[in-house]
Amino acid sequence: MIKSLQPPIILLLFMVSNLGFAQDKILTTEDAIYMNRAIYPASVPQLQWIGSTNYYAYAKANSIYKVGAKTGTETLLFDVEMLNNAMVNKGYDSIRTLPRVTIYGDNNCRFTINQNYFDFDFIKDEINWINSTPDNADNIEFEKDTRFIAYTSDNNIFISIDGKSRQITFDDNMDVVNGKTVHRVEFGITKGMFWSPESKKLAFYRKDESMVTDYPLVDIKPSISEVENTKYPMAGMTSHHVTVGIYDLSSDSTVYIDSGEPRDQYLTSVTWDPSGDYIYMAILNREQNHLRLKKYDAKTGKFVSQLFEEKHSKYVEPENPLYFLPKKNDNFIWQSERDGWNHLYIYDTDGNLINQLTKGNWEVTNLIGYFPGDLILFSGTKESPLQQNIFKIKIGSDEIFRLTPDHGTHRAIVSKSGKYLLDIFSNTEISREYKLLNIKGKEIRVIKEDSNPLAEYNLGKTSIFALKSDSGDDLYCRVIKPMDFDSTLKYPVIVYVYGGPHLQLITDSWLGGAGLFLNYLAQQGYLVFTLDNRGTANRGLEFEQIIHRQLGVVEVKDQMVGIDYLKSLPYVDTTRIGVDGWSYGGFMTISLMLDNPGVFKVGVAGGPVIDWKYYEVMYGERYMDTPEENPEGYKNTSLLNKIDSLEGKLLIIHGAMDPTVVWQNSLQFLKVAIDKDKDIDYFVYPGHGHNVHGMNRSHLYKKITSFFNDYLK
Repeated sequence: MIKSLQPPIILLLFMVSNLGFAQDKILTTEDAIYMNRAIYPASVPQLQWIGSTNYYAYAKANSIYKVGAKTGTETLLFDVEMLNNAMVNKGYDSIRTLPRVTIYGDNNCRFTINQNYFDFDFIKDEINWINSTPDNADNIEFEKDTRFIAYTSDNNIFISIDGKSRQITFDDNMDVVNGKTVHRVEFGITKGMFWSPESKKLAFYRKDESMVTDYPLVDIKPSISEVENTKYPMAGMTSHHVTVGIYDLSSDSTVYIDSGEPRDQYLTSVTWDPSGDYIYMAILNREQNHLRLKKYDAKTGKFVSQLFEEKHSKYVEPENPLYFLPKKNDNFIWQSERDGWNHLYIYDTDGNLINQLTKGNWEVTNLIGYFPGDLILFSGTKESPLQQNIFKIKIGSDEIFRLTPDHGTHRAIVSKSGKYLLDIFSNTEISREYKLLNIKGKEIRVIKEDSNPLAEYNLGKTSIFALKSDSGDDLYCRVIKPMDFDSTLKYPVIVYVYGGPHLQLITDSWLGGAGLFLNYLAQQGYLVFTLDNRGTANRGLEFEQIIHRQLGVVEVKDQMVGIDYLKSLPYVDTTRIGVDGWSYGGFMTISLMLDNPGVFKVGVAGGPVIDWKYYEVMYGERYMDTPEENPEGYKNTSLLNKIDSLEGKLLIIHGAMDPTVVWQNSLQFLKVAIDKDKDIDYFVYPGHGHNVHGMNRSHLYKKITSFFNDYLK
């Protein structure tokens, strides 16, 4: 494949009009935030397998239907009327619409109504109340065997047993938080409580933030504004202390894992062993360059053994728990980037490496699990960094088989039998499609065929291609041309940017990953350009870590490769180039304008990091180290030190209650701009956090659009 300033088109959207439709509709800002359900991609609600059977189920018209994977025969499983009859027979109030159900057995499903949990046997048409939680219950963890429910109220943990709550933590200090996510949701942490396999114990995070300085967020709703303090440890400052507790239901007692010192280390990848006798945890030092996987006794909390360690001169980032193999309880799968790419490794519980299951210059993006026949299923980028396909590999083999026949971005729901998978995917030509495949990757049937929801809209043509960085890496790009594009005219450009770790904007998915707002801007007469620079996701560790200790330097350099390409196009007006981004993209927007004065006529930066010393410990120190360790890096990347070079019109937008990139960032930039007599536009969304959601999002999109229309068109 040739890569040059005149790149070939690899993937192309809307090359040919959809025959039979008049493509004359125009997107509105309401359409752009998906308030018009008619332009949603097709869906199959509540799609799931029925227990261990080879029947799958889905919802339609207040009913649940089941379909035989082999035969395709569809029959009614139950409907809301059957549920109501069973509810009324037990003295419960009837319901008007079908609830969200979880089918967990061959004959049973579970659902929730007004904090009450019910079990419905759809073979016997019998319903039973199983548990309940109070209205203020949060962070709910349902234990499927005992039907116990762990939840948090304020900062303590309770367990509901037959509707009666048992309190298991008793911290009155509001600086101590139990049962919730810790470390600011870094390191793959998505929850704060973990039921043991035998249902007798509950592990949970306990976070002590008393040593962290309060950070004020101002709530303007009361007549006299009130301060809502949050804990926000900034880079180099004192961080919170986390421990893991283990509550034993039978003894009504708690022990805490002896995770050792220093107290500001990071605890992640919390995993029970299959017996419930031990618990495993990855311990990461605050410098984030040394990981140790440790085993602890669940009865005493005492350290048992260290299985292995991982080190890196830049950083190690664990993001997944251990996955124990069902047939060999002393073997587990560990995900690691140790060879430069995220891959699967099989270990035993003594810490011996059995084998590296996957390898190559590509990423495993999700471990789906183990299935009969010693098969491991996972998704990954083996075919292309732009795609996520589903693969299988047999333990003991090095042959990897792709199961998904269509190119694109896939996720799979696999039957317990391991014989079939429900494939849900999109690509540049398909908005969303559902297929049934067998474990050999053969298509059994199309469950829901794609129906282009935008067929009647006049959208510009989208192309995806690659340019070369100065290091020789492919930089994937996406261009959306204005509707009714005329190559003899000159068009203004809006560059949409993110550019930071953990996100990939350009994919082989519907609209190339662009979403509707960028297509809306193209309909306004702009050529909309996006480039995934070095530092972004799914391209390997070296590609990501090049940004270490110098955030914004390499990323800006790569973005300018895209600008040089745009300037080479005869239909681009090089005097009218704008840039737009949020969060890391807001940082990149301002960085691009300040590092390249005169190139960008207009910029819109939302929720931008201005100086990384104002950002939080976990993310900030991973990529920049501390301000004490990397003073030159912080100095060189601070936008406060570059404001003299600002040219063009810049609009900064910030949510006044932003707990992620605190408001202080853009206020500091505003203060320095005023001191240096630099004119910038500034807009605040009161009451909003790290973006603008809900009914005000339409206002945000109109604000961004009007700013570009006023100064770039």
